[in-house]
Amino acid sequence: MKSHERQTRSYLMKLFQKKGFHPQTHLGQNFLIDLNIVEYIVSRAEVCPDDVVLEIGAGTGGMSTYLAEEAAALISVEVDQNMHGLASEALAPYDNVTLLKCDALANKNTLSSEVLDVVQSKLDAAPERRLVLVSNLPYNIATPVISNLVATDLPWIRMVVTIQLELGERMVAKPSTSDYSALSVWLQAQCGVNILKTLGPTVFWPRPKVNSAIVQLLPNKQKRETIRDRAFFHDFVRRLFHQRRKLLRSMMVSMYRKQLTKPEMDAILESLELKSTARAEELAPHVLVKLANSVQAAIGVSKMVNDDAGG
Repeated sequence: MKSHERQTRSYLMKLFQKKGFHPQTHLGQNFLIDLNIVEYIVSRAEVCPDDVVLEIGAGTGGMSTYLAEEAAALISVEVDQNMHGLASEALAPYDNVTLLKCDALANKNTLSSEVLDVVQSKLDAAPERRLVLVSNLPYNIATPVISNLVATDLPWIRMVVTIQLELGERMVAKPSTSDYSALSVWLQAQCGVNILKTLGPTVFWPRPKVNSAIVQLLPNKQKRETIRDRAFFHDFVRRLFHQRRKLLRSMMVSMYRKQLTKPEMDAILESLELKSTARAEELAPHVLVKLANSVQAAIGVSKMVNDDAGG
């Protein structure tokens, strides 16, 4: 069966009726039924013959077949037994596909080791291979999948994903707007993030109750290299944005009260020409990177001084 025949609402309804099961909306099973949208996603992913493609949420395998035809290797992940069976049938003709039946996440802060191991093995197969994420992501795991992949050292070159529009707007949000968040900062500090297209509910079956977006992320090596320690920066931003409207100074004094004194924190803010009335929600990602770097450096110096005094 051709790929486009798997993408229609009528085909999917008949298939599910024949198999005796229904889409599991709690798993984010909203299938793209517009062939033009599927082809648009694949085209914007710009998959090359040397690329390793990771797809989270194989579903019935409708988009997977397109990706398998373009990539050196496709790793497609599906947690649901019924969908895994349907995707297995669709992908049977392709010898470059690894279809995993597992959760893509070990927990909200970590991708599955099983998924990471397979991705790494496919990347290691040839020195020129790079990673591309292409997925119709289930809404409930979209944030941790994207955020955690950015946190890895994997050589990813592009992500093209469908996600909830509201999430996409948070990803691209600017300082001093209601959508600006720790996620905005984390991604924009390391990537170019763009909403390529907005999607109404009618291009999915079953129809979700919200609008969706196709989002593209491109890594920015120059930006990323300005971050002294990405794990520290990630923690710093998440903690700072727990109460993003509070005064920056009071938040940071509280966050690092065991490591730095108030005068030390004031010196950091002064060195970056940040006013005592500043708030996290007002600061651009590159400013927050400088701030995190300065705090981490000061903590290191403070620890050395304390260690010397103790000795």
